[in-house]
Amino acid sequence: MAATEPIRDKNQLKELADYFLRKGQLRNYTLVMMGTYTVLRISDLLRLKWSDVYDEEKQEFRTHITVIEKKTKKERTIALNPKVLSVLKQCYLHRRGEYIFSNNRKNPKSISRVQAWRIIHAAVVKLGIMGKIACHSLRKTWGYHAVKSGSVPLAVVVDIYNHSSYEITKRYLGITQDERDEAYLGLELF
Repeated sequence: MAATEPIRDKNQLKELADYFLRKGQLRNYTLVMMGTYTVLRISDLLRLKWSDVYDEEKQEFRTHITVIEKKTKKERTIALNPKVLSVLKQCYLHRRGEYIFSNNRKNPKSISRVQAWRIIHAAVVKLGIMGKIACHSLRKTWGYHAVKSGSVPLAVVVDIYNHSSYEITKRYLGITQDERDEAYLGLELF
């Protein structure tokens, strides 16, 4: 399996999200938004239920979600970005079944990882977005932009990804090669 890359161009990320919005595919739009803003692996994202994000008793959306990561078995509490909450509110009006990312069958269940990959892959191809872009790219995209912008302390990014060092996070996000490219291309000696 080839390593995926983050979506480095914010305009392409917006294009990807907007592609689903234009097609009226709110579930898939939500997949891109939540995949990017929550930094969850696709296996954890697809297991999310409406009860994880919406408190039926209080009739309101939660500000945080808590998940046990499938891969690490660690508990994670994630603040829901206002953009994600806005999308969830839209999607909630059209919900089918208990899962946020339900299929369109008579007895809805969550879509599979393969189906999520097909959704993202088909859109990436249609939009002509280059690189090794897949579902895991959404997870990497947030970290890539957080590190490159300097808006999030590096220690926080490393912690969010559960990495043991900044070097591992840089390699995971593809930052190291980008930094080399900038050094080679940005320095004028004559």
